[in-house]
Amino acid sequence: MGLDLTPKTSQTLFEGEGGGYYTWTSSEVPLLAKFNVGAGRLVLHPQGFALPHYGDAAKLGYVVEGTGGIAGLVLPSTRKEVIVKLEKGDVIPVPIGSVSWWFNEGDSDLVIIFLGETSKALIPGQFSYFFLTGIQGLVGNFSPELTSKIYNLNKDEINKLTKSQTGVLIIKLEKNQTIPKPHNKGFVFNIDSSHPDTVVKNGGLVKTLAEKGFPFIGEVGLSLIRVKLEPGAIRAPSYLASPVVQLIYIARGSGKIEIVGLNGELVLDTQIEAGQLIVVPQFYVAAQIAGVAGLESYTIVTTTKPLFEELGGKESIWGGISPTVLQAALNVDSEFQKLFVSNTKETTNIIPPTV
Repeated sequence: MGLDLTPKTSQTLFEGEGGGYYTWTSSEVPLLAKFNVGAGRLVLHPQGFALPHYGDAAKLGYVVEGTGGIAGLVLPSTRKEVIVKLEKGDVIPVPIGSVSWWFNEGDSDLVIIFLGETSKALIPGQFSYFFLTGIQGLVGNFSPELTSKIYNLNKDEINKLTKSQTGVLIIKLEKNQTIPKPHNKGFVFNIDSSHPDTVVKNGGLVKTLAEKGFPFIGEVGLSLIRVKLEPGAIRAPSYLASPVVQLIYIARGSGKIEIVGLNGELVLDTQIEAGQLIVVPQFYVAAQIAGVAGLESYTIVTTTKPLFEELGGKESIWGGISPTVLQAALNVDSEFQKLFVSNTKETTNIIPPTV
């Protein structure tokens, strides 16, 4: 049985007055469990507040929409809170076991996509969260006797500690509720405004965010690639030259994706649109074609040092193969071999639409 690479949209896990959380389950997308990657989408309405929690997977958060985000992180073993401002384009690593909370002080929705690695998760292919407070909170579900001894509280005080917060996962705060202001730098990187690695006029751009350019991302062992294609442009076929998978989230626009795998089989040739998730197995070759509104995607790879090999453009592998070997491999004469290699050297890994 072949791998099902069909793009998938998220399913609702929770919705409330403060916002919602949406996820891709391993039962719906078996490849997530097979390759130990996961994804979730957090939507916070204005004044929406995600209660403090920790998770069982290392992940990256990317802000798809919004300008008024605030996040707090307590990194493992530090007991010191990091508070950062979040806006569209920001990338924030969330190390496994970190306690975090998320708040939207803006006037429009804050949308964050989380992509991560789940080899140590309770359920491979999915993120599980443990909330400190609320109906599902850890602190409120131990026995009163134990809680009393741990915190030196009487019965009324225990009830106040464990029963006051009746919300679940995400709540809405009152306007007068005080939330601390951001005061930390170096824990967030705006990939949308950063200088791209490749930029092609009328074609688009590619930007890879790895440990070298953003040291804190090394804490989660992941890298992020942004690909933005103008209408009709093509991201040439490429593959990762290491045994890791790609998890692609389509953030904006629409278009088409083609993936070729074992035995040269075209395993996926389908339309894609914003909100969909695609898993690309290790060593499989993928290409993207933008639709009339363009196409923007964000991809995590489960390594801090991603190395892509291109099958198109001046940096492609074709130019590294001996001419006579290439002639034999393609079964062509030297004239065509020279034409082929010459043409690849005149383009990049992003091809603008033909006029």
